[in-house]
Amino acid sequence: MQAISRDPSPTTTTPLGYALFATRWLQAPLYFGLVAAQGVYVYKFFNELWTLVLRCVTGRATETYVMLAVLKLVDVVMIANLLIMVIVGGYETFVSRIGLQGHRDQPEWLSHVNSNVLKVKLATAIVGISSVHLLQMFVDVHHTSRHALLWGTVIHMAFIVSAAILAYMSGPMAAQSERASHQVHQEPAPEAAPSPKVFVPAQGGSRDDDAPSAERRLRAAGFPSRKLLEDFDSDHPHSFDRETVARLGKLDFVTARRNVVFVGPPGTGKTHLAVGLGVRACQAGHSVLFATAEEWAARLAGARDAGRLAEELTALDDHPVLIVDEVGYTPFDAGAAGLFFQLIAHRYERSSLIVTSDRPLGRWDEIFGGPSALAMVDRLAHHAELVRIDGESYRMRRATSAWAD
Repeated sequence: MQAISRDPSPTTTTPLGYALFATRWLQAPLYFGLVAAQGVYVYKFFNELWTLVLRCVTGRATETYVMLAVLKLVDVVMIANLLIMVIVGGYETFVSRIGLQGHRDQPEWLSHVNSNVLKVKLATAIVGISSVHLLQMFVDVHHTSRHALLWGTVIHMAFIVSAAILAYMSGPMAAQSERASHQVHQEPAPEAAPSPKVFVPAQGGSRDDDAPSAERRLRAAGFPSRKLLEDFDSDHPHSFDRETVARLGKLDFVTARRNVVFVGPPGTGKTHLAVGLGVRACQAGHSVLFATAEEWAARLAGARDAGRLAEELTALDDHPVLIVDEVGYTPFDAGAAGLFFQLIAHRYERSSLIVTSDRPLGRWDEIFGGPSALAMVDRLAHHAELVRIDGESYRMRRATSAWAD
C-alpha cells in the first residue's frame, strides 16, 4: 500500500488563533437545539394530519378547511426542510465537516456547500414558506382583514426582493473568486491556434492544488502519458461535440458523481480526452486511477480470488474518478462481466467513471458475456454524459501522410 505523505504547512497558527477557531464549537449546542425543534415539527405534522383525518371521517371537513389543512401540512414540511438545511449545512460550514463524502444519500447541495450557497438556499426556502402563508390568507380571505392581506403581500414581496438580491450578488462574487483563482493557478497559454479553443481553462479553488500534491496525484493515477484537453486536435474528428467536452472540463460531473462515456472508432482521441479530464481532475485536487478494461478485469479478478473483492471496491471509493480505457477491444467472459457489473454498481451515484469504448452502449452485449451486460449499461448510462466521436484514425492519417511524403 502506498504511503501517504503530507506537506508541511507553510504557516503557523498562534495559540490565540487556535483558541478563537475552537470557539466555533460553541455553536454545536445550537444545532442540537434545532434538531429538537425538528422533532417538535414532526409531532405537529402528525397532530395536524390526525385532526384532518378525523374531521374528514366524521363529515365535518369543508372544502376550505381541507385546503387550509393541507397548506398547513405543506407549511410544516417546508419549515422542517428549512431546519434540515440549516442544521446540516450550517454545521458543515461553520462548525465541523460531517464526512458524508461518498455516501449514496449525501444531498447534492452539500457537496459544494458554503456560506454563500447556504444563504441563497435559505432565502429561496423562506420565499416558498412565505408563499404558502400568503396562499393561506387568500384561501381564507373571508376571515382575513385587508390590513393583514396588504402587509402579508408586502412582506412576501420583500422576501422575494431579498432572495433576488442575494442570488444576484452570489454570481459576481463567485465569478470574481474564480477569476482570481485562474490568475493564480493558470499556466501560461500555448501559442494561439488558427481556430478558437473550446476547452475551458483549469478550474481553481481546489481542495489541495499546490504543485507538489498535484504532481503526486498525477504520478499515482497511472496515466500512460499526460494529455491535456488544450492539446486535443479538435479539428480532426468529423463529428465531435465540443461544447459537451468544454462543459466536462469544468469537472462538475465529478462533484455530481456522474459518469462520462466516450464512444468512437479507434484512433479518434477517446483516450486523449479521458486522460485530459483525469489530469485536470488531479490538478483540481481529486484522486484518479487509470487502467485499461483488461487491466481492471485482472485487478478485480485478483481481489476476488484473494477473497477481498468487497474491500477492493471500498478502497476504490477513495478515488472520485476511475478511468476504464479500451472497453471492447478484448471480449470478456461471464466472470469478468460480473466483476465489471459489481464495479459499476458499487460506484453508481457514488463516484465517477470515465469510460472509452469503440462500440455504443447498446452493443456491449457483444463485449461482455452473461446476463449482466444490460444491467451494467443501465447503471452506467443513467447519470452519464455520452460523447460520440466520429472520424478516421488520427494515427493512420499521420502514418499515411508520412508515407506519402
